Amino acid sequence: MTFTLTFIKLFFSVLALISPILLTLCSIIIVLGLVAGRKEGWSTFDTIYWAFITAFTVGYGDIRPLKRTSKVLAVIIAWTGIMFTGVIVAVTVAATTDTVKKHYDPDVLQAELQKLK
Repeated sequence: MTFTLTFIKLFFSVLALISPILLTLCSIIIVLGLVAGRKEGWSTFDTIYWAFITAFTVGYGDIRPLKRTSKVLAVIIAWTGIMFTGVIVAVTVAATTDTVKKHYDPDVLQAELQKLK
């Protein structure tokens, strides 16, 4: 249980530190989505929904851009979403690595890794 609590503490501490980056990426996704939604004539809800579905590369296809400008914005939104996801993955890996280092003896870890080879 202490392992999990350490991970959670580290994970959210780092998220708090990089929250300006995450908020900037979310803002880019929303603003570009709103521009595309206005060009396409979508409602605000549909626009935000589409922007985040596109950003996280789910892409249900229920709403899709038809105009060239909106399609270009969709690509930029997707790239921004990939960066957002990459940041979250990097934080998760860093928190996991630090938690393992804090809770396990390096010699024991090295021995376990040797067994896997």
